[in-house]
Amino acid sequence: MTFSAKNAAGETTGGVFTVALDRCAVYGRASSGAVCGSLLESAGWRPAAGSRVLVKPNLLRAQPDGLCCTHPQVVRAAVEYALDCGAVVTVGDSPAFGSAERVAQAVGLTDALQGLGVRVVTLDDPVDCRLPSGLRVGVARAALEADALLNVPRVKVHCQMRLTLAVKNLFGCVCGVRKAVAHTRHGDRGNRFEALIVELAERLPPSGVLLDGITAMHRTGPSGGDPYLLGLLGASCSSVAMDTAVGTLLGAAPETIPLWAELRRRKQPAAFVENLHFPVLFPADFSPQGVTPDGFCIPQVLKPVSFRPATLLRSLVRRMWHRYGPSA
Repeated sequence: MTFSAKNAAGETTGGVFTVALDRCAVYGRASSGAVCGSLLESAGWRPAAGSRVLVKPNLLRAQPDGLCCTHPQVVRAAVEYALDCGAVVTVGDSPAFGSAERVAQAVGLTDALQGLGVRVVTLDDPVDCRLPSGLRVGVARAALEADALLNVPRVKVHCQMRLTLAVKNLFGCVCGVRKAVAHTRHGDRGNRFEALIVELAERLPPSGVLLDGITAMHRTGPSGGDPYLLGLLGASCSSVAMDTAVGTLLGAAPETIPLWAELRRRKQPAAFVENLHFPVLFPADFSPQGVTPDGFCIPQVLKPVSFRPATLLRSLVRRMWHRYGPSA
């Protein structure tokens, strides 16, 4: 991979992390597509010709409005940019329910990618990974063996994690039911679940970010929330820096966002906004700002991260039905 003057973590010389933010009010190839490519260039993310790039959107589940998933036009823009750089591209995720192929079909991603010659795949074939904390997790071989990831999350709130952006989207590289098992084993046990997600992100290949914040999800999530026109697209070579920029833009307090708080406890430089460089627009350029009753609403009371045994069992049954049932 080549990242211009930046290293694989997105850090420029001098310890500064670039986050390119811009406005975009509508989805479309002519509007959002052009902005996405420009932002990735401004952020310095450019894969080497011939490199294997996994484009990793959020394909949570097949919801009618598709709001819980990354918008198909932003995913297409990510794929087009990587292809234009000469990369060999695959699109993949491990949905909560059903296969990535089925979710992609339901939310319009399959149609959006027509003509590009890329496949949508379900991230399975787990490799047992031991993380620095000693925690173990099954990570998709396709993610581990890629030369680089292009992480394409959607701005969403979360009933367990409050706000989930780029770092949390990489948790989708954990295969299938292993995500639910990780919730059950490590949730609500100090910072173990947050540590697992942060260390997983560090274990994966270098990850660029293209953030879909044109229409965000607020009030509740990761599904079933309400649309919020944020009008934002962003790019960076650092998932941590992107999360810091968007958390700052929304006026969230770092200590109230579990993943952001964990990153700052670990003293990751990109988790501090003073270490970020904004070559296009600043977080303060976006309005309305702040987490207010009439603005972007983040859940105040969180649900337990750990799944109870009955919840885990129901999740297993639903996963099997969505993947192998008669309509799959």
